[in-house]
Amino acid sequence: MPQKNRTVNGVLGGLLGVVGLSAVAGLLVAASVTPVLAMTGVAGTQALTLFDKLPEKLNPVTPMEQSTIYATDPDGKDIVLASFYEQNRIPVTYEHIAPVLYDAILSSEDKNFYSHGGVNLGATISAVIDNLKGTSSRGASTISQQFVKNVLIQECEQEVDTASETYAEELQACWENATQAKGTDGIERKLQEMRYAIQIEKDYSKNDILLGYLNIANFGGTVYGIEAASRYYFSTSSSKLTVAQAATLAGIVQNPNTYRIDKPGGTYTTKDGVAHNGVDDGYKDTKDRRHYVLGRMLANGKITQAQYDEADASEIVPAIKEPTQGCAAAKVNAYFCQYVKSIIENDKAFGAEKSDRTELLRRGGLKIYTSLDYRIQNAAVTVMKDTVPANFDNQAFGAAGVSIEVGTGRILSMTQNTQFSETPSDDMGKTSLVFAGDQVHGDSGGFPVGSTYKLFTLIDWLEKGHSVNEVLNGRVQTNMKFTSEACEGGGTLVANTKEIGNFGGSQGYTSSVMNFTAQSLNSGYFAMASKLDICDINTVADRMGVTLADGTKANKDNQAYDILGSKNISPLAMANAYATVASGGKYCTPRAIDRVVGPDGEERELPAASCTEGVISPEVAATAAYALQGVMNGGTGQRANPYDGTPLIGKTGTHNRSQTMMIESSTKVATAVWAGRWDGRETNIFNVWGGTALLNEMRYPLARVTQAAANAAYPGDAFPRPDNNLTRRVLTNVPNVVGKTIDEATAELQAAGFSVSVGDPVDSDKATNIVVEQDPSGQTAGGSTVTISPSNGQGGTVPDVTGQNATAAGAALVGAGFSSVDFAASCSAPGAKVTSTSPAANSAANKSTKISVSC
Repeated sequence: MPQKNRTVNGVLGGLLGVVGLSAVAGLLVAASVTPVLAMTGVAGTQALTLFDKLPEKLNPVTPMEQSTIYATDPDGKDIVLASFYEQNRIPVTYEHIAPVLYDAILSSEDKNFYSHGGVNLGATISAVIDNLKGTSSRGASTISQQFVKNVLIQECEQEVDTASETYAEELQACWENATQAKGTDGIERKLQEMRYAIQIEKDYSKNDILLGYLNIANFGGTVYGIEAASRYYFSTSSSKLTVAQAATLAGIVQNPNTYRIDKPGGTYTTKDGVAHNGVDDGYKDTKDRRHYVLGRMLANGKITQAQYDEADASEIVPAIKEPTQGCAAAKVNAYFCQYVKSIIENDKAFGAEKSDRTELLRRGGLKIYTSLDYRIQNAAVTVMKDTVPANFDNQAFGAAGVSIEVGTGRILSMTQNTQFSETPSDDMGKTSLVFAGDQVHGDSGGFPVGSTYKLFTLIDWLEKGHSVNEVLNGRVQTNMKFTSEACEGGGTLVANTKEIGNFGGSQGYTSSVMNFTAQSLNSGYFAMASKLDICDINTVADRMGVTLADGTKANKDNQAYDILGSKNISPLAMANAYATVASGGKYCTPRAIDRVVGPDGEERELPAASCTEGVISPEVAATAAYALQGVMNGGTGQRANPYDGTPLIGKTGTHNRSQTMMIESSTKVATAVWAGRWDGRETNIFNVWGGTALLNEMRYPLARVTQAAANAAYPGDAFPRPDNNLTRRVLTNVPNVVGKTIDEATAELQAAGFSVSVGDPVDSDKATNIVVEQDPSGQTAGGSTVTISPSNGQGGTVPDVTGQNATAAGAALVGAGFSSVDFAASCSAPGAKVTSTSPAANSAANKSTKISVSC
């Protein structure tokens, strides 16, 4: 077994042990290199200085390493979701590699590795002469020199722009320049290789050099490093290699693309058209090289004769395990993976330019630890699979769910019904679009979120000091007026809300904001919005972190219908808005990455993320939550309530019978579910059976099961009590419409938000279209019904005849239109005066009413 941690100072011996490294360099040039250089016409004095003019330092760059995205299982174990690489490399430590592999490499490549100072002088000079003559480009390099060569190749490759049209050619040039240069270029390359080899022997231990070589070396194609090679060719780890496997890999590294064993049809073809080194010839070239390696291991005493015989007699049988890179490897978690990948590729924390970020992901060896929580994700994946078909009717029916931690913004779960595929397909059950995300994070255009957007009208309503117990006329109206004056260029908007109507065709009703919210009454929310400003409502959405899926603000192109969620927004943005309410008004940037560790073991800076207190006030948040709890308890969202004892807020949403949403949240986790047509078509999904449920009702079990898992993993608390002022009973002044026509009175009362009922005519001498009574008057709850009563035109006012004699009183009553007058007997007495009438003086009475007079 190789010695451990032996440095150059302990192993040089002989000539290199007697003289210093710089002296060795001089001796190499004077004794050996100078005669060779003379063959090229280089003068002696030039030869003596050429070696010294070469660069002295080599800084072994971190080799290109694959980046890996991880999730953490409930036991705290890191689970690989996916890897990304340009070179399939898995760096390992010295102790991880089986000793038999070290023995195979050193026996066949550099048996004196632990005793030389980095350069095999005789072999190197012979190689230089052959390079000069053009008879060979062989290396004859030590492990140290081979390590140097691979570092130089890697350094060159890392400078190649992955977006270059000549990318493949430039990579090939890196390899050729470092391995196949001839003539004077070859001599200079060899001298530089020697110079660097001497330097790294001074700077690094032997074990570090050997390990560095095995981690950086190419083993054919895009397979780099001994661990990746072991997994790829033999489906095992470098710690478990057999003698035959170790000898095979040690052979491959000598000429990777010839000796690789993943090409059953052969790795090369001769001029006669015969393929070689494939299944047909039993990988003969590789087997011959393995035979050589095994022979050297036996000769050096690293294996026994029995081990040699067994390994040499065995056939080469590859057990190829194709590495899968990209998010497809994450399978049911692929869309969350794709969301994380989009963060790396688009956030400037990982590079100033897109190309830098892409290269970092494929070359930078990042370990990306995410926020995915399997306790929620597994439940969400299962219910998605059991409920929603991947392709119901090939008309882009999709579904997605996302859960986010309240108060932190960590994305805990993300699911989708389709199969992840980055290959364009006519099968609408396959896509790489992340439905829960937006254009930057998942290439999704978002969706109209329907009545879940009513949240922002509710918040603005409360922030303006209105109460959730305020009563409004929530009936549909033909010409309803709204304002958007809070925005530049805004003004009055007029909308026919009757065209929108309410779910089920309801004409609406007068009720409180609490009831409008629980029952998601469109016309009720139009009534609320008519007392607010559309621009302010959309500004609330902006403030709560909601942007449109294209990245622009919600507060633009303001229309009255905005309050019903007609703009395209991501489900994630909406989930986070409800999480803001559930947190008491704290908004947190959504984030899917907990930490990123570089290949040096140091944690990298993460994308900017923050939590902002007071985006909405605690009082407003608590009162909004109070109203939204009604949705989950007897309201439109009750079917998504797991009723596990966890208090929940929530909201349903639909849009044009082609999109549905369900959002619910505890004080710890918010979940949003969307189901609908994902390509913008408006094909009906309502009352269409989807195999397990109606398409428009699939949102309920998806949200219910996911939220139940979230409640179990993150137990929620009771929401704070609502604000007393924002839940007060509100009385409104009732306009006095007595004396106005029925039409005038109705218009004035409706404009003030009241419903109007026309009662039976009452006695009055006014015209029959004149209102003579109303109930109530003064103050009452806003939106209440006011009954107006018109005149029947048959009434009169009883004149006051008190103190008059019977003759004068009778004349006055008849003159007022009352034809039936009955005098008491006492009125016949001389000098009798009237003391009262019935009906009483100055009261209204029908003119046919008998007036009784007392004296």
